[in-house]
Amino acid sequence: NRPPALFAQLDMKPYLLSEVETYSYLLSKSFLQLTGRPILPGLPRDSAALAEAMFNAPCPIVSHGTEADPIFRYANQAALDLWEMDWDTFTRLPSRLSAEINSDTQADRDSHLEEALKHGVVEGLTGVRISSKGRRFEIRDTTLWTVVDTAAIRHGQAAIIGNWQYL
Repeated sequence: NRPPALFAQLDMKPYLLSEVETYSYLLSKSFLQLTGRPILPGLPRDSAALAEAMFNAPCPIVSHGTEADPIFRYANQAALDLWEMDWDTFTRLPSRLSAEINSDTQADRDSHLEEALKHGVVEGLTGVRISSKGRRFEIRDTTLWTVVDTAAIRHGQAAIIGNWQYL
């Protein structure tokens, strides 16, 4: 829970926060480890530049933590735009609320998360999500992976969305 004044100082650039920079590196490294390819082509090696590049990437990237009811801990600008939220609001949202609360949508989402826990990564996923303003959209060509560090400690799960369409 960061004070809103902090984001004003950062000019609404959360990638400037050291914990976001560190987590961006972990997202990138775990994606490479599980898929054998970089999360984005041509990413810089410098962690500050990598965090900025991931935040400004054209494809939405999101991640939630390991809580019993996982809370989002990362979203790049494309994801914030898609879900029509700011960083502060998004990173307080339980990830289950990114999808409609109906049994089929939640069951589908839960099974994908479970599969990624078992196998580390699942690719080619589709699903329906909902923005904060009630706009429904379909995500496609999504890769979901479990975020782990070099000691195999799980830090959450993340997704990179290949494309999407409003419904």
